[in-house]
Amino acid sequence: MRLAGKRALVTGGRQGIGRGIAEAFLREGATVTTCGRGPRPDGLTDSVIWFPLDVTDAAAVEELAIATDGTDILVNNAGVQVEKTVADSTDADWDAVIGTNCRGVFNMCRAYIPRMPEGGSIINIGSISGQVADPSMALYNASKAFLHGLTRSIAVDHGPQIRCNAICPGWIETGMLDAGFDLATDPKAARQDALARHATRRFGRPEDIASMAVWLASDEAGFATGQLFTVDGGLTAASPLSPGLF
Repeated sequence: MRLAGKRALVTGGRQGIGRGIAEAFLREGATVTTCGRGPRPDGLTDSVIWFPLDVTDAAAVEELAIATDGTDILVNNAGVQVEKTVADSTDADWDAVIGTNCRGVFNMCRAYIPRMPEGGSIINIGSISGQVADPSMALYNASKAFLHGLTRSIAVDHGPQIRCNAICPGWIETGMLDAGFDLATDPKAARQDALARHATRRFGRPEDIASMAVWLASDEAGFATGQLFTVDGGLTAASPLSPGLF
């Protein structure tokens, strides 16, 4: 029960990583609120509080911050992915990806930082895509690089009252992963090659990211701030040569 007595807010908790983090926080004793576009999702644990929210709407974010009276832990997980190059991207794509992944996180941090108590923890869900570029993910790659920079700025500007870190997941078994492989000429072969490039020989699961989030939210991580924690099964540790060829 490492988070007993703490309040946590997780954006984008409808499914995938966000839902995994919300449920992990609940098991560790936190009072958990999550949010996302639309009504409460089916199957979400009754103990988790749900608010419909579009994080790109600054006024709505401010209203939520007032309604919840702040939080001890803020996880900025809500994100959008568009599988296009710069040349193929439209203004609507820019608004969707940059609006959610950049402005949305900015809106949440701006509204909640003044309402977070001493010892508060902000956890931004970045990506290895903010450090190494995935093909045909131009706006997504750029948005995650922005998020990494914002993480460091918040840590510097708002410490020691608030710690701020980012988790950089690798390839996690979610709908976003499937969409990426669908771009390949042979999705099945691309998936097999990708697995061979992981030291763990598997893709990540939401609970892998949730475990890191629990630690960063807890007092055990009291000296960790302004850092990017890569959780990718060893993918970015490897050379371009696929281990499956040796």
